[in-house]
Amino acid sequence: MTAELVADCPRCPANQITFTALSSVRNKRVDHDWVTYHDVFCQCRNCLKTTVFVLRQSEYDDRKIIAEKGPLAFGDSLNNHFTIAGHVSLKDMATVQPPDSLPDEIETVFREGATCAAMQCWNAAGTMFRTALDLATRPMLPPAEAEQPEGLNSKVRRDLGLRLPWMFKHRYLASDLQELSTCIHQDGNDGAHQGTLTKEDVDDLLDFTHALLTRLYTEPAKLQAAKARRDERRAPQQAVESQLKED
Repeated sequence: MTAELVADCPRCPANQITFTALSSVRNKRVDHDWVTYHDVFCQCRNCLKTTVFVLRQSEYDDRKIIAEKGPLAFGDSLNNHFTIAGHVSLKDMATVQPPDSLPDEIETVFREGATCAAMQCWNAAGTMFRTALDLATRPMLPPAEAEQPEGLNSKVRRDLGLRLPWMFKHRYLASDLQELSTCIHQDGNDGAHQGTLTKEDVDDLLDFTHALLTRLYTEPAKLQAAKARRDERRAPQQAVESQLKED
């Protein structure tokens, strides 16, 4: 039996039309250690044009058959086993991947920025990268209800262009990143609101955003993973030593 998928066709006006699933390739992305993603090549039965859909595994009990035979092995609709995460289009031209270990919200915003940059939507890309920086740095500030350090007022809290210099000055952020941060103007007049950002502006924003997020999230996660591996290696010896002490 031919595998089928029901979806809106990206290439014709048909909604909730049946597609014939012709082939599939497993994507490298995996969520929660079991949710797999698959690129499925499908043909619309209305316009007969083809689309590559990205399908996300939805049923935990399907993991064995998917691993052994792939998505097309199911005899019923693929919609019963997968959700449609999207389809391959110009947005997939984005070549810059987000740093590892980002919170989901920040990763989503970074990916949107990279997609906008790939499509040469410079102002939209700049706005997304600024949003990622805002989401990452705002929680690092002292609580508003606590006694406020010198120079930290409501305007500094609100304005990314003022917040970053304050955070560098008071060592909330590593000083070696400060030179890259000059792409965020203190007066907020960096073109994002005026619609005048250029490719060079966005490249600078991208470099700083990627470097800062790597420092804040990726490097600590790698250190934590290394510590966990070390503790795992030492656990048997520590158990023996503990037993000897008890004896």
